[in-house]
Amino acid sequence: MANNPESKYYVPELTQEDVPGGACCVDETTFGTLFPNYLETYIKSVWPAVEEVLAQHQLAGKLDLLEGSMTVATTRRTWDPYAIVKARDFIKLLARNVPLAQAQKIFQTEIFSDIINIAMKGVSTQRFVKRRDRLIGPKAQTLKAIEILTGCYVLVQGKTVAVMGPAKGIQLVRKVVEDCMNNIHPIYNLKQLLIKRELAKREDMKHEDWSRFIPVYKKSLPNKEKRKAVQKIKKERAKEAKKKAEGKMNKSIFPPAPPKRLEDIAMESGKAFLVDRKKKPREDFELQSKKEDKGSRGEKEHRRKKE
Repeated sequence: MANNPESKYYVPELTQEDVPGGACCVDETTFGTLFPNYLETYIKSVWPAVEEVLAQHQLAGKLDLLEGSMTVATTRRTWDPYAIVKARDFIKLLARNVPLAQAQKIFQTEIFSDIINIAMKGVSTQRFVKRRDRLIGPKAQTLKAIEILTGCYVLVQGKTVAVMGPAKGIQLVRKVVEDCMNNIHPIYNLKQLLIKRELAKREDMKHEDWSRFIPVYKKSLPNKEKRKAVQKIKKERAKEAKKKAEGKMNKSIFPPAPPKRLEDIAMESGKAFLVDRKKKPREDFELQSKKEDKGSRGEKEHRRKKE
C-alpha cells in the first residue's frame, strides 16, 4: 500500500466522519481464542490495559480464566468494520506471548500479522529442536537479521512463529521459516534478500532483470559409496538402539541372585553323594571333646573302686 498521497494506488484512511451515523455494525460480531495455562498470570495482569486499547476502537473484550479464553466483540458505537478483524489478530498475538506494547501496533493500517505453524509430523523432537534453533541462531542473531531485512517483528514460541509487519515482509518471513524447517539454512535466503535490498537502492537497476545477480543454490547429492556408508551406520545405530530398548524392557526390578557355592554345584551334579565327605575341623573337635569326657569319667570310677 502506497503512503504517497500523489500515487494512484493511495488509499486514504477511514475516519469516523466518513461513516454515516457514526456507526456501521448492526449485528454483533465476536471472535475468540484460547491461551496456554502458563500465560494466565500475565494476561490477567495486562487485561485492564487490553480493554483500554479495545475501547479506543469502540470494541469490547471478555476474559474467561476458567475456560482459558479471550473474546472480542463489536458494539453499537463501532464505526470501523475492519477493527474487529484487527482485534482478532490482537488477541491471537497475545495468546502467542507477544508483549502488549508490540501487539497493539496491529491496529495500525499497514501492519498485518501471521501465525506460522512449524510443527513437523513424523520427525523426531531432536531434529525439530535443532532446526528451530537454526532459525533463531546463536544469541538470536539470525532472527535479528530476518527482522532487519524484512522489516517485521518475529517471535518464535513453541511450535509457532508470530510475525508482525507489512504484507510483503510477512511473505518473505514465511518463506524463510518454511525453508528452514525443510532443512534449508536461513543464510541462503538472507543472502538473496540482502542482494535484492542493495539492488533496490540503485536507480539504474530498477527496470532490469536481477536474476543474474541473485545466487541459486542447488542441493548437492552425495556419492553412492557415501550413501551406502551412511545407510550402514544408520542401520547399526538402529540395531544398537533396539538392543538397548529390549534390555530395558527385560530388566527385572529385583536384585540379581547371589553366585552359587561349590557345594551347591556338587549337589546339583550329584558328585557330593558319590565322594566320601571329609570331616570338618568342627566335627573333629567335637569327637575329641567326647573322648576326653569319657577318659575323665573312667579315671573317676577307677579311683572309687580302689577306695
